[in-house]
Amino acid sequence: MNKVRRFLFPPLNWPFLILIAVAFVLVFVFFSGAVLMAFDRLGLPPGVAVTLFVFALVGSFINIPIAEEVTYEPVIRVREVGFFGILYPMPYFDWEERKTVIAVNVGGALVPLSIVLYELFRLVHLGEYGLLLNTLLAVFIASLLSNAVARPVRGLGIAMPTLFPPLIAVLLGWLLGDGNPTLVAYVSGTLGVLIGADLMNWEKIKRLGAPMVSIGGAGTFDGIFLAGVIAVLLV
Repeated sequence: MNKVRRFLFPPLNWPFLILIAVAFVLVFVFFSGAVLMAFDRLGLPPGVAVTLFVFALVGSFINIPIAEEVTYEPVIRVREVGFFGILYPMPYFDWEERKTVIAVNVGGALVPLSIVLYELFRLVHLGEYGLLLNTLLAVFIASLLSNAVARPVRGLGIAMPTLFPPLIAVLLGWLLGDGNPTLVAYVSGTLGVLIGADLMNWEKIKRLGAPMVSIGGAGTFDGIFLAGVIAVLLV
């Protein structure tokens, strides 16, 4: 007797798999081109831009632990109590230890942070202290606004609207750019998310119940990385 196999989803055929592969390649080419264009507009040499992009891709899989937070949460447990040979379940309150490892993602946080430090040191080296003060003011404003919209999500981490930081960074770049809105937009977009969403919510992170929270943990697609790149492309 022939057995009829039933699938919840039909098996994928080769044309469909090829279409998915082509779409993935096109998205990757577009994304990499956008990132390299943003790095070029920041004044990074082509070789340095390509190297940083490769580090961002590879580093997105690397998380470096920097701290461990321990919290105690109330839980309900059940124990059995015997009475004349009969066991009765008795619920009671207890405290359970929860550990949250806080890590920094290489590709999603350290790479954009290295670019920010390069740009800030370059301003100091060139003696453009007015633009430097404007950039720091933009970072301060972006951090406050990012902190206002960031929300802790239990079991996940800190979440915020993806397009909010780059749009704020673009606005700050136009207002405080002083001849270089691209630099102000990138620095404020990157540090605004890092400081406002992550560092200013440090105390809330340990109460999220997640075993590990990674700053920049979504890799190259994390808000810290994307905020700066999108801001530069929109300026």
